[in-house]
Amino acid sequence: MTDSQLIREIKDGNVQLYSELMRRYQRKILSFIYHMLKSAQLELMAEDLCSETFYKAYRSLHSFREVDASFSTWLYTIARNTVLSELRKQKNGNLSLDESGYIPVAPLDAIPEQQVLQNERMLLVREAINNLPEKQRSALILREYDQLDYQEIANILGQTVSSVKSLLFRARASVKLQLEPYFGEHLALEEYEGMKTR
Repeated sequence: MTDSQLIREIKDGNVQLYSELMRRYQRKILSFIYHMLKSAQLELMAEDLCSETFYKAYRSLHSFREVDASFSTWLYTIARNTVLSELRKQKNGNLSLDESGYIPVAPLDAIPEQQVLQNERMLLVREAINNLPEKQRSALILREYDQLDYQEIANILGQTVSSVKSLLFRARASVKLQLEPYFGEHLALEEYEGMKTR
């Protein structure tokens, strides 16, 4: 069944089919929320916000119209607004690693050196992305992690396609610039590119 068919069935009263919509999108939405929350924040918060997103979507499904946007675009918009609302509720909107309650699972000497280096690189890339202005960060996450096309990103962010391309250009340039002190000019871009596949 397509999203449209499922939504029609759900609107007609077959509400148990909503679990199929959740199954299709839960991993993508959770990943998007996790990246929006800034790396140090707890995974549990991402799961809570993901649940809240699907709850809000379910409550508003009767008002969803495919002529306005695809279901996935509509769902990402709800997720983005849910995360931004939560970040506004927090006093500083960004926890440091020390404040996050993060505790390594294993002692450092028990983790292979390659894994430690990879984790450090990932943290540097995530920190660089977290330092971006909100719209640049959202655009970059939607494009590089969620693999959405420019038009979908434009719909979610309420921007034009050319504005999205500009946001992405500035975001990539900023991430590369932030990573250069750690990896050098040539390696900074490679490190960022490699991060997308992890």
